[in-house]
Order: sequence, then structure tokens, then C-alpha cells
Amino acid sequence: MAHFLVNDCHLLHNNLGVWAVFVDRAGEWKLGGLDHVTPEQGDPSLPPRRSNPDMEKYDPPEGLNGSGKAAGEKWSGDVWRLGCLIWEVFNGPLPRASSLRSLGKIPKQLVPHYCELVGANPKARPNPARFLQNCRAPGGFLSNSFVESNLFLEEIQIKEPAEKQQFFQDLSENLDSFPEDFCRHKVLPQLLTAFEFGSAGAVVLTPLFKVGKYLSPEEYQQKIIPVIVKMFSSTDRAMRIRLLQQMENFIQYLNEAAVNSQIFPHVVHGFTDTNPAIREQTVKSMLLLAPKLNETNLNQELMRHFARLQARDDQGPIRCNTTVCLGKIAPYLNAGTRQRVLISAFSRATKDPFPASRAAGVLGFAATHNYYSAAESAARVLPTLCALTIDPDKSVRDQAFKAIRSFLTKLETLSEDPSKLAEIEKDVMSSGQGQGAAASAASWAGWAVTGVSSLTSKLIRTTPGGVEGGITEGSPAASASSDSPITESRVKGNWNSRKARAGWLSKAELAKKKREERRKELEAKRAERKAAKGPLKLGARKLD
Repeated sequence: MAHFLVNDCHLLHNNLGVWAVFVDRAGEWKLGGLDHVTPEQGDPSLPPRRSNPDMEKYDPPEGLNGSGKAAGEKWSGDVWRLGCLIWEVFNGPLPRASSLRSLGKIPKQLVPHYCELVGANPKARPNPARFLQNCRAPGGFLSNSFVESNLFLEEIQIKEPAEKQQFFQDLSENLDSFPEDFCRHKVLPQLLTAFEFGSAGAVVLTPLFKVGKYLSPEEYQQKIIPVIVKMFSSTDRAMRIRLLQQMENFIQYLNEAAVNSQIFPHVVHGFTDTNPAIREQTVKSMLLLAPKLNETNLNQELMRHFARLQARDDQGPIRCNTTVCLGKIAPYLNAGTRQRVLISAFSRATKDPFPASRAAGVLGFAATHNYYSAAESAARVLPTLCALTIDPDKSVRDQAFKAIRSFLTKLETLSEDPSKLAEIEKDVMSSGQGQGAAASAASWAGWAVTGVSSLTSKLIRTTPGGVEGGITEGSPAASASSDSPITESRVKGNWNSRKARAGWLSKAELAKKKREERRKELEAKRAERKAAKGPLKLGARKLD
């Protein structure tokens, strides 16, 4: 501001100090106290105006002429007062002018520039523009991401679209170090404006949700939720997938009416998208949306899409994740839907050619065991599980045996005491909505951690002979795992390397190792002798 007044407006402030600085909600400083401003070429016959005698200690030591200017350059008086302001910012009120000699808590990076401002020679004091330039030099006090971001936001309206894209992309990494009020009142309005009227697109989402953490629930509802609802209607795939990936950041602020009428109708289009990334993220998002869906959307619309994905999707990991998701949202389904869907869906999964899907089907049965009657457990569930005890994949067989033991234990308990039937089947016809569902989900929450997460935490990598080829690390469908084939040579190599590390070598292997070491020794000595003789002269001997 001082630079603007002196160099652009040719005015002198004459009143620079803490009393002239005003701070807005974003923490930005605004310069006021303009009642002492004089033109650069003032009338020397006019005496300097003084409203407070205490201000005299902020006057430069060389004194003022009649126009209020200090001797020397036109800016000498104002930059001296700027030095006084810097001293007070870090050390508190200035008791007397002589206190300026004590640096106190002024940062080391700022000290050289501060000393120039309060130098005894008024002609050596820098122009405010040069002072700012020096402070912003590499390694300077004002050379940091906060200052750069603030300056960019001041000029964002005249920046090129590519510059804005890069700025918002880098902004997320810096927000954690910015003051909270600056994020709420300076950054957030610019993010909202960039989305509403600019072409920033999905790149604003990450910083937007970061800033959203600083808002109260009321502010979040007022400022961010309308933007999120509008974003879900976007046809931009990058926008849609970024929203789905970050849904956990804002789902708690969405009310059920908005989810069912304005968000879910757009989200379901992702189930039929040709891009596997969209399909996979759409499936995962149902874990967060299911508790807020109404009867029709949850028990009819969603189940229809899940049945199609599980039966016909060409990506094994997506079929696997659909089964996983169904097991997790089962407590929210109503009793009729559970009776109609769960056993059929998990049974279908156990016949999937993708091993991870078969394991997910087994774990789904185990996780939802309390929703099956004793008759269903004996006649439908156990026969399906028993067929998997000879599955080609050992991990599937292991899970099948565990699930079988669990169901058998329940049936044996009932056989010993038939009066426990009501207790064992208490959840079979329970309602799937409200607090009861949440409590039921919590009762088997460990399944997601110890069971299926081991299937979905790894990534499928492309292999020449892979059944599910085309899925690479970081790819949209890479959510389930399949161990690479263990060949005889691989096992032999691993065994030999372990023997060598442990020192378990046979006599023949030891002899071979000693011969190799002896050969290397001889070669080293031969090289030393050759080096000692020095370079051979041309013609001294025949060279190969």
C-alpha cells in the first residue's frame, strides 16, 4: 500500500503505524489513517498536521519540513515509519525512538531490510517498491507459498486458465500451513467463484474439501452443499470420479432428501458407465450413501444394478467389490429384500471365475449369518459352502471351512436346545432401517477389516497370461488381489537364496564358492602387477 501511495499516486501517508492498520476477517491488513496524507509536492508553508503529540516519536530523526516530508528522498519519512511498524509488530509498542536499535524478536531474514528502513541516512532508505522486491527475493522473508498464493488470488481474474489450473492443483498442498481465517474468508470464496464462473472444473474439489473442514455445519450447508449438488449433475467424468472418491469428506453434511432426489439419480448412471473407474467408485460410494437412501432407491433400484454388475460386469474386481458392498450394506436392507437377494447373490459369487469374488461370497455368507433362518442355513447356505471345500484356490477353501464351522456351530447349538430358535433367528425379519441397522452393521464391522480388506487392498498387475488382463496398478478396476503363479524355478531360487543367507551350504557348494573367491583373488593380483609396470610402449610387445 505504501508502495502504491508513493510511486503510483505520488502521495505521502505521514501517519504509518499500528493505529493505521486494519485487519479484515481473512486476516489481511488494510492501510487506513489517511487523514494525514499530503501530496508529494506539498506547500512548504503549511505546517505538518498532528492530532496526537505521541506520534512525534515515530518521526524520522532528521525531522520534517513544512510539508510533512523528511529530508532526503520523498519516501524517507514513510519508510522510517514502516520500520517502526515492523518493530512494533514483533516487539510490542515502541517506547522511544532509540529502542529501534534493539532488534528484539524481528526475524533474521527481515533484519537486513529492516535496518535499511531505519538507517540514519535518509537518502539511503529504499523505495517501498525496492523493499518489497528485496524481501521477496529467493530465501527472503516474503518468499513463501502463503505470500505467493495471496498475490495470485488478488490477480486471479486476469490469469490465464492454465495458470489457474496449476494454482488450484498446487494449492491443496499449501492449505495446511495457511491461517484458518484466511482459508475460510479468502480462499473459499475464490474456489466457489472459480467453479461457478470459471473453467477450473474438478481441480477445485480437493482444496474445496480441505477448506470445508474449517466451516461450521451451518456454513457448510450454506456454502458448499449447493456446489456439491450441482457438481453431481456434471457430465465431466473427472469431476464425477473425484466427487465419488472424496465423498467421505462431505457425506455427513448431506440430508436424506438431497441424497435421494438430487444426488442418487445422477450417481446411478455410474453403474452403466463404460469406464471401469467410474463403475468401481460408484460401487464403493454406496457404502456411504446406503444409510441415507429411501426404501425404493435402496431395496429396488440399487439391488437391480448390483445384480447386473455381479452377473455381467467384465471386470473381476468390480464383481468382487459389488459382493463386498452388498455384504456391508445388508443391515440397511429390509427383511423381504434380504430374504430375496442375499443367498442368491452370495451363491452366484461363489461360482465366479475370479477367486477373489468367490472368497468375497464366502465372507458375505459369514458376515450376514444372522439374517438366515436355521432351515435356510441347513438347506441352502451349507451346501453352497461345502462345494467350495474343493475349490482350486486355497484361500477360498480356507474361508469356506471357517464359514462352515460357524454355521454348524449355530445349528448344533439349536439341536442341543431347540428353545433358542427365537433368539438365533431374532434378526431374520428385523427392519433394515434406523439405529438397529447401524448397530447390526457394527456387530460385524471386523469382517471388513480382517476379511475382505485383504482382498481389496492389493492391486492386480498386468501379466502376459493373466485371466483378468488389462488391469494395472492405479487402474480403475484394481481393487482385488490375485497372487502371481508360483513356479518350480521360483521356489528353487527362493530356497537357494534363503540357504545362502543362513549359511546352509553343502560341501560341493562350499568348494565351488572357495574356487570362485580364489579366482577373483588371482585376477586382482594380476591387475595390480600390470598396473605397477606402467603403460606399455608401442612396439614393445605385440598387443591383442
